[in-house]
Amino acid sequence: MFAADRASRDLGMELLRHGDGTAVLRMTVSPAMVNGHGTAHGGYLFLLADTAFACACNGHGPVTVAAGADITFVAPARAGDVLLATAQERTRFGRSGIYDVTVVRDETVIAEFRGRSRSVRGADPSTQEPR
Repeated sequence: MFAADRASRDLGMELLRHGDGTAVLRMTVSPAMVNGHGTAHGGYLFLLADTAFACACNGHGPVTVAAGADITFVAPARAGDVLLATAQERTRFGRSGIYDVTVVRDETVIAEFRGRSRSVRGADPSTQEPR
């Protein structure tokens, strides 16, 4: 799935590790990702966490999409910061799941993200769209 995710790859994200219900991604904050306050725009932090979530929840095999997500920004990131997003499955029930993602710079927590997933029945994994 990550290989087909041009949006994430074009931002320089790297998938470091993944498995059933887990994923770790890395991204360096570029100058183009910085807002008028000189800090990383929250949308880019959300995108990094959301991509880690997607890789973790799709590790089980069936095509899985986000049913919802929220993020809490804890500390700012700045241009040049190297961020790691670590996703971990908390629970799966039926076609649904809950995943937590922690985004850090070194050992400083930048953001905490919680995603809710839903497996899609009858989806074509090559397009990730319902048939």
